Amino acid sequence: MKVSEIRDLPTEEIVKQLADTERALFNLRFQRESEQLEKPDEIRKTKKDVARLRTVLREREIEEGKEKAAPEAQ
Repeated sequence: MKVSEIRDLPTEEIVKQLADTERALFNLRFQRESEQLEKPDEIRKTKKDVARLRTVLREREIEEGKEKAAPEAQ
């Protein structure tokens, strides 16, 4: 998933995607430990997706903080 695609999603959808992706990462790790994982690079890709989702969520949190602080400063 690309960052531009993530930024187009509403916050609630990003949170849902994050939960689903983290669950998928858990399952991939479980498969790796039980030696049933066919594509080891899927773990790396999934971890990067989790990081992208968390980054966009954090950016939105920071923006909301700036919007709330800006009217008070004036």
